[in-house]
Amino acid sequence: MIAAIGQSALSMLPDTFTFAWVVAVLFVIGALLDRRGHSLGRPFAAGTWVLFGLFWLTMVPYFALEHQSYVESILSLIAVPACTYAGYLLHRGRGSLFVLTRAVAGMLFIYLPFETVPAVTVGGITLPEPKRVFIEIVAAQTAAAMDLLGYAPTMIESSEGFLATFRWVYGPEEQIILVSVVLACTGIGSMAIFGGLIAAVDAPISRKLRGLAVSIPLIYVLNIARTTFITIVTGNQYMHWQPELVMAMFGASDPYRVSFFVSDRILSQLLAVVALVGITYLVARQLPELVVVLEDVLYVLTGEEHDLLAALDLPREPTNVDR
Repeated sequence: MIAAIGQSALSMLPDTFTFAWVVAVLFVIGALLDRRGHSLGRPFAAGTWVLFGLFWLTMVPYFALEHQSYVESILSLIAVPACTYAGYLLHRGRGSLFVLTRAVAGMLFIYLPFETVPAVTVGGITLPEPKRVFIEIVAAQTAAAMDLLGYAPTMIESSEGFLATFRWVYGPEEQIILVSVVLACTGIGSMAIFGGLIAAVDAPISRKLRGLAVSIPLIYVLNIARTTFITIVTGNQYMHWQPELVMAMFGASDPYRVSFFVSDRILSQLLAVVALVGITYLVARQLPELVVVLEDVLYVLTGEEHDLLAALDLPREPTNVDR
């Protein structure tokens, strides 16, 4: 959430996003080939899964060294063999993985425009980049939530030029602490996950809309609560716990970042995983077809079949699986 990305990460990002766009397009091509019954669909999609694993491998240094996130670093490392194994299973005949293939393509096509689409001028009217709009909306609503709780830091421009940085003045020494809202703080990643999953399954539009109605507003509200919590805790140093240990864990030298690391990189990211599991369960109750994807993910991770409809006592509706 604090916008402190080093120059090495900045130089890496354009290539990373190009890589992601290529993977998204290749996933779509593989899914379309399969839909049309082309024999190349399965090996094409399987190869793209291996490429997707390589993409996550390239992200590990960023998450570990620049973003300083243990959770995201570990998940990226797990994704490398998991994606490769998914490609292997798909190539060997697990056709239900085409649903997950379409889902990942949908996730990327929802998320990537926020990272890559620039501002556009049409007829003398400048349309701001989607990232700027979303970040400034989240920052404004975070400020409103803090105001309700009795906190009023000054809002200034971030390093990206967006009105999305909170300026705190802490303690008698009047230490300046800046907390910025960046795209990762908007919840768009989680929204893209559910948007892609819901779009990929074959189900009546009414159930898909119910799934979106459950997931997107809940993610958005929880995310505003998260950004509010992290900003208040960091600006007021409420979690300045074990500073030497925390700074050593994250390779940091600034003691005023300890509260940020504890509140965001540890507590919020762990709680986010729990929240996503809970939201997935709520969506699956409205859209049981989603279970097909979840069972495939569990099979890739564990090598065992699971009957989630029975295990979670979900309503049984016709699914789109053809194993």
